[in-house]
Amino acid sequence: MTKLPSLRQLRYLVALSEARHFRKAAEAMGISQPSLSLQIGNLEDLLGARLVERGRGPVTLTPEGREVVARAARVVDEVRGIADLTASLQTGLAGTIRLGTTPTIGPYLMPFVVERLHARYPDLRLYIREVVPRDLRGGLLEGSLDVILTQLPEGGADLTTQRLFREPLVLAMPDDHALAQKAAVTEADLADLNVLSLGPDYAMHAQIAALCHQHGGLIARDYEGTSLDAIRQMVGMGMGVAFLPRLYARSEIDSRSSNVTVRPFRRSTVTRSIGLVWRSAAGAGMFERLSDVIKDAARAHLQTGTSPVILD
Repeated sequence: MTKLPSLRQLRYLVALSEARHFRKAAEAMGISQPSLSLQIGNLEDLLGARLVERGRGPVTLTPEGREVVARAARVVDEVRGIADLTASLQTGLAGTIRLGTTPTIGPYLMPFVVERLHARYPDLRLYIREVVPRDLRGGLLEGSLDVILTQLPEGGADLTTQRLFREPLVLAMPDDHALAQKAAVTEADLADLNVLSLGPDYAMHAQIAALCHQHGGLIARDYEGTSLDAIRQMVGMGMGVAFLPRLYARSEIDSRSSNVTVRPFRRSTVTRSIGLVWRSAAGAGMFERLSDVIKDAARAHLQTGTSPVILD
C-alpha cells in the first residue's frame, strides 16, 4: 500500500509556502526549525519530488511544490472546516467564517452587521476580505472563501443564493446641476446625460449600461472609475452624473460637506439586489443565520424615508 502524506506534513508545507521562511514557518506552527525542515524533507522523500528550493533568502517553491501546495491547502482547509462545522452545530453560529465582499458593499454594510454578530454570537470568528468582483466567485469555488456578500444575480449549480435586500441607487450630480433643484429624479431625467460608471468587472456596470440604453443616458466609456470614491470625485469635477449605492452615499456624502448632491429616484424604482452566496455542499444552517443577522442590521440601521432598503 502506498504511504500517504500526513496532515501534519501538509500543514507544515502550507505554513512554509505562506511564510517563505523556515524559521518563521516553524514559529507559526509552534515547533523548532530543524523539526520543520525534517518534516518537509520527509515529505519530499515520500513524494519523490523536490518541493522547495533551499538557499539564502526567501524560500521558493519548485513547480512541483506549487502544485502540491495548492492541493495541500485545500486538504487543510477541508479538515479545518470539519472542526468549524462541529462547533457551529453545537452552538448555533461559531467557529470561523471567511466572508468575501465587494468594495461597493462591505465597507458600508458590514460595520452594522459585525456589531450585531459579536453581540449575538460571541464565539464566531468572522474574517472579512474585500475582493474585486471578478475574483469573488473563484475564491468561493476554490474554498478560500466560505461565503460571499455580493450584488445579484450570482450563482450556479453548486452554489446556493440567499437574497437579502434591494438597495436603492441614487443619482449623484454636481451641486450646480439642474437636477439638484428637484427633490427626486426619474429614469426619464437620464436622457442625454453623461453617466459615469465603474468598469465592466462590477455588476453595477451592466445594470447602469442597461438603464442608460433604455432611457437615453450616455455612458462614459472613456472614464470608467476604479472605485466609488473615484466616481464621486469625477462627478464633483463636473464630468457627469453617476449612480451610487444608497449605503455608500449615506456614508460618504450625506453626512459631510461636499460638492456632490445625490437625489433618490421617485418611488425608489432603481435598486440593486444584495445577497449571500455559498457552496451548496457546505450546508445552509450557519449561512442562513448569518443572513438573518444581515437583514436585521439592514432593517434597524439602513432604512430611510426617501430611499428605503427593501428586504427580500
